[in-house]
Amino acid sequence: MSRPAPHIDVRPIAEADIPDWIRALNTGFLRTPDVAETEIADRSSYIVPARTLGAFDAGRCVATFRSFAQEITAVGGAPVPADAISNVTVTPTHRRRGLLTRMMAHDLAAAKERGDVVATLIAAEYPIYGRYGFGPATWTAQWTIDVPRTGLDPRWAGPEDGGRIDIVDGADVRKIGPELYERVRRAQPGAVDRDERWWLVNTGVLRLDRSPWTEPFFAAYRSAGGEVQGLVSYTADDHWSEGKKQPLNTAGVNWLIAASPDAERALWRYLCSIDWIMKVKSGWRAPDDLLPFFLPDPRAAGVTSQADWLWVRILDVVRALEARTYEGQGALVLEVVDAGGLTGGRYRLEASAEGSSCTPTKDAAELTLDIADLGRLWLGDESVVRLVALGLVREERAGAAREADALLRTSRRPWCPDMF
Repeated sequence: MSRPAPHIDVRPIAEADIPDWIRALNTGFLRTPDVAETEIADRSSYIVPARTLGAFDAGRCVATFRSFAQEITAVGGAPVPADAISNVTVTPTHRRRGLLTRMMAHDLAAAKERGDVVATLIAAEYPIYGRYGFGPATWTAQWTIDVPRTGLDPRWAGPEDGGRIDIVDGADVRKIGPELYERVRRAQPGAVDRDERWWLVNTGVLRLDRSPWTEPFFAAYRSAGGEVQGLVSYTADDHWSEGKKQPLNTAGVNWLIAASPDAERALWRYLCSIDWIMKVKSGWRAPDDLLPFFLPDPRAAGVTSQADWLWVRILDVVRALEARTYEGQGALVLEVVDAGGLTGGRYRLEASAEGSSCTPTKDAAELTLDIADLGRLWLGDESVVRLVALGLVREERAGAAREADALLRTSRRPWCPDMF
């Protein structure tokens, strides 16, 4: 049970609190608690003090919480304003005192007041955030490719569609990457926007003490018409068999974005064609990524990990459900239970290819679900039928769950390429 701690002050930080806030953050994430001047300068350059919370006991920061403005792509491509939550810690000496609950309540209330439609986060631990109304809305997977087993021609010399692959540098990526990523993310439900700082960090211009930098290789795919349609960032190790008789090197993908299947195929095949590379580690990809099926032998790509990724908390049921598109046509009455008191109630959803509407109603509910489970369903990945089987959603009318799946589920799974 949590022990109330009213004497602990939970509040937005002031500029003078930043060093102590960073120390508490590093302690919570098991990093060295030392606070470098460079980290103070870096954090000060982008955090918004009004959206950066700390819990203070006798003047010392013992818990941290930060949010920032974000756009997330809804099903159908609409950008939706989100409250992105990060840097959540509670110092080990102050656990079970309700500090996270107080910080979360403060932040979500402010997000609701601002007009954010959803809140998002990536959960370090699965059990924590469901009680605040968050549900896992996207998943991610990693593959390891056994290159000799792929069946690809080791003499492969380039794309077969008339396109080409070029080695580029960080400056090139900063020029061509943002526009390419915008095209990609507006077509990918679950993707979030990237600011200029993301590109500076991921091309080595801005180097962080807490994230040692290894200069990567960058490669770009250009279509036959010369348009950049794909980019990849990767590193390679230097590992040989005993006596240096056999190369056993691995290429590790930091990130790969592609605006077309041709671009994606060409970049994966390029990575598998590099001399001395025996394995390729994919990095985090969509759980239904096409990667294995770009290879003559899909079994050459084995899943090495799979996990929940982006969690969503609905702050406005009406705007969230009206922001997305639907693959079917029909109407449902949903009873949404929100213990946080932000957006619960009974709503009638009507959807078709022409558009959708969501309105409060007094009609009898056909499905009853928690706000966290609506978050799981919003991007189209989860099945209502599954949630009914798990006892998380109650079907008030026989057949309503299958009808909901026909409306809500998407033909490809949502994916968030980024950690934040």
